[in-house]
Amino acid sequence: MTSFRSSQDEPVTSKAQLIATLSAGSKPKDQWRLGTEHEKFGYTKSNHKALPYEGPAGIQAMLNGLQRFGWQPVLEGANVISLSQKGKGTISLEPGGQLELSGAPVETVHQTYAEISDHLAQVKTVGDELGVGMLALGFTPDWRREDINWMPKGRYKIMRSYMPKVGTMGLDMMLRTCTVQVNMDYASEADMVKKLRVSLALQPVATALWANSPFTEGKPNGALSLRGKVWQNTDTARTGMLPFAFEDGMGFERYVDYLLDVPMYFVYRDGYIDASGQSFRDYLNGKLPALPGQIPTVADWIDHMSTAFPEARVKNYIELRGADSGPLDKLVALPAFWAGVLYDQASLDAAWDLAKDWTAAERAQLRVDVPTLGLKATIRGRSVQEIARDLLALSEAGLKRRAHKDQSGQDETRYLAPLQEITASGITAAERMLALYNGPWRGDVGKAYEAFSY
Repeated sequence: MTSFRSSQDEPVTSKAQLIATLSAGSKPKDQWRLGTEHEKFGYTKSNHKALPYEGPAGIQAMLNGLQRFGWQPVLEGANVISLSQKGKGTISLEPGGQLELSGAPVETVHQTYAEISDHLAQVKTVGDELGVGMLALGFTPDWRREDINWMPKGRYKIMRSYMPKVGTMGLDMMLRTCTVQVNMDYASEADMVKKLRVSLALQPVATALWANSPFTEGKPNGALSLRGKVWQNTDTARTGMLPFAFEDGMGFERYVDYLLDVPMYFVYRDGYIDASGQSFRDYLNGKLPALPGQIPTVADWIDHMSTAFPEARVKNYIELRGADSGPLDKLVALPAFWAGVLYDQASLDAAWDLAKDWTAAERAQLRVDVPTLGLKATIRGRSVQEIARDLLALSEAGLKRRAHKDQSGQDETRYLAPLQEITASGITAAERMLALYNGPWRGDVGKAYEAFSY
């Protein structure tokens, strides 16, 4: 994805500059790339407890250990909070110590597979030395909030205080969820609009296909993707399905107007300044209570864009955010699935035909239903399983036309196999876990650590 931090210190004096940060993402098809991000829960192997930041088997020790592979530390104060490596992306921390790989922009899903495989091998090498494991689920199966250690990042302190004011499950989102997402490019404003609409409307299908979080605090929680339900109860001002994106007049400016109305969290000035609940529109006019008389920089806008959490969001690329984290094959399946749909014009057009007549109310209801019903949820008399089957066929056709082959001569359709199995059977990973819980596991979710760790 294109970086727009080259002018990050530039003062923002007009809305046109904000629109430009999005339009700068437009690029020709031969420059489109895939950026895949995934999170995982680190735990102590001896007792399955959440990792602290400090200590011989903590997150800091993990980050220090990974530096042998060429990763460079990024500090906040005296604390290592992330790692970076040119051409490799970044490794960062979510609030509860979830370890995230934000991969580099790559051309093919084969490269994504190699990237994630290398990362997981590195993490396992260091983890084995420290007695640390990594769990591949969308929601922690047995930890309570109070069991989890907060990471020492200034922005998380502000969010931790603000979240309970605007939703019932924001702290769960921060501490107890893990996701996989893919970042996709667009060619123009019109292309962005179409891809965003398809991504938003069909994101519940991804939530169903990747559903992998059926337990809370040691028991079934009544959902297949509790992570999906958590996002519905986090902060309605910055989450959801963006009904305006389907209205006439949608474009870069309309999305900027939306972002201007998303309440702020913070401003960074040699440390995080609490601006929670304040208005970026006021900031543009020099009226931000947290920084009276000052106007924002481009960096402030970039930070603010990262605090909106709809099901698909625009930066100078599109992030598709609807999936639970999971094992390696499911991590790689996400960029394959969406590349086949969004990066092939015939598949993109056909995907839009599937959803273009759905109303805002129908789209919203589907988002509500899918975390509990999974592939059995329905819209317009069709099950999500049926829609998933159609989408997978479009994705497969799009990937075949992309014709990116690996060294063995296989194209990217190979990565759709786990999704095709789920769609054919109608049984999600969450439902398979529930069957294990009620059968061989004999009600012990601790078995998930053995079965679903990397």
